[in-house]
Amino acid sequence: MMASFFDQFMAPMLLGVPLTLLAVLVPLLTLPAPTQKWVNNRLTTMQTWALFNTTKQLMMPLSIPGQKWSLALLSLMMMLISMNLLGLLPYTFTPTTQLSMNMALAVPLWLATVLIGLRNQPTTSLGHLLPEGTPTMLIPPLVIIETISLLIRPLALGVRITANLTAGHLLIQLISTAALSMLTAMPTLMLLTTVVLLLLTILEIAVAMIQAYVFVLLLTLYLQENT
Repeated sequence: MMASFFDQFMAPMLLGVPLTLLAVLVPLLTLPAPTQKWVNNRLTTMQTWALFNTTKQLMMPLSIPGQKWSLALLSLMMMLISMNLLGLLPYTFTPTTQLSMNMALAVPLWLATVLIGLRNQPTTSLGHLLPEGTPTMLIPPLVIIETISLLIRPLALGVRITANLTAGHLLIQLISTAALSMLTAMPTLMLLTTVVLLLLTILEIAVAMIQAYVFVLLLTLYLQENT
């Protein structure tokens, strides 16, 4: 049994070598690669179809200048999906459970959308801080509230993905530990717990992909306001 449930969020080591470096190569095997054949295989075709439809859904609300971000945002989503799913492999940990890493991704991208808005349409961007028709007495507190909500956006981006992945991994660890302890004492209950663990693992795979999509989707919404 592990000394602490939170040890799973530390990089595992074997003879002083971090196993994460080896595990990072595993998701890369599933990414599409150029081929010399006339017809791609089923996996590459399915991945291309998924990437095309995802890009279309993300970029549809954006203007032409905002659609220039399509390659960067799609690459970010694929990277987040790979790192989120990485933690479900044995002898690895999920890099995106670290708040510092998520904030390092969220803050520069959010700041870039704000700076683009201030550069291209400063009046419209500043107008978001004060809705039209606001009474004079409410102008100072409303500007402060809108400014705080604007500054909270990168924190919400980073905390959302960190909290969801951390909670899911901890729940899987708790249920697997309970199933292991009931192996000899209550085998029937252990089988039921194992089924729940399997369903929870499938749910965690879905959460890993959905959280990456939500992270990029929110960035496109911020970009839509400033382009």
